[in-house]
Amino acid sequence: MKLGLITDSVSHLSFEQALDLARDLGLSSVEVATGNWSESPHADLPALVSSAGSCAEFTGMIADRGLTLSALTANGNQLHPVTGPDQDRVVRQTIQVAGALGVPTVVLMSGLPGARGDASPNWVTNSWPPENLEILDYQWNEVALPYWRDLAAFARHHGVRLAVEACGGQLVHNVSTLLRLIDAVGDDVVGANLDPSHLMWMGADIPAVIRALGSSIFHVHAKDIRINQPVASRDGLLETAPMEQAAQRAWNYVTLGLGHPDGTAFWADFVYHLRSVGYDGTLNIEHEDTLVNSIEGVTRAARTLQQVVLVEAPDWQPASI
Repeated sequence: MKLGLITDSVSHLSFEQALDLARDLGLSSVEVATGNWSESPHADLPALVSSAGSCAEFTGMIADRGLTLSALTANGNQLHPVTGPDQDRVVRQTIQVAGALGVPTVVLMSGLPGARGDASPNWVTNSWPPENLEILDYQWNEVALPYWRDLAAFARHHGVRLAVEACGGQLVHNVSTLLRLIDAVGDDVVGANLDPSHLMWMGADIPAVIRALGSSIFHVHAKDIRINQPVASRDGLLETAPMEQAAQRAWNYVTLGLGHPDGTAFWADFVYHLRSVGYDGTLNIEHEDTLVNSIEGVTRAARTLQQVVLVEAPDWQPASI
């Protein structure tokens, strides 16, 4: 396995400074966002699409520091009933660039449509009242699956895999919905970007998630949460308070090692379960902790993972007796 950095974690730094940080922390790779929900501080997507020189400069800065580019990220809502086409354009340009650069993976979310005729997305989280099931049927069968079949064909053409991040507020938000998409579209090109933090706050058991997804795990983000138990005990885990109001929220994204009482034990277990299903790719650090300085948070996360990551291929076998 390798450790990497999502450079948006330190978006206030220049690209060169972010790369230097990754190198100095002993990381192996970076993941760079290209637009949509990211301000894309480290990649000029139009330039990368149109200019071979820009691509060479971009990849050269990474290679000069002994790093690799593990993925490009285009998280957004390409199924939005109004702005979806613009966000889809970013997704497809990102896939095009990834194919041209030989980057194996584009990370993205499934997107979320509205109900029929809506101008805003609609996340259905309950099967009742009955119209909710009608909304879901429309979202899946008339919007999402036709879109994703076309997008998968586009990605195949460019030799790129799509790692879908299950996340609250998206049509694909848990294992079952992710597997539904994979089964419908094709497991050769669509798999999981496993970001455990989103699934944690919804109550999923992460080892069970890893076992269920197995070889469908294409890529991994290392991000943690912390349950604010007094608030969660009162209100449950559905949360609409702004991220900046950490003390008022039932849960928060936090720096690795600060989210679980057992500290590194959770991440050691996480890594071991990934190895058990055959994953030996990159674990990319993502910092979204509003209470911790980003460089400090990334540094602590790197040190936590470096204690538990399995780097070398396994080679022990029982003796033949």
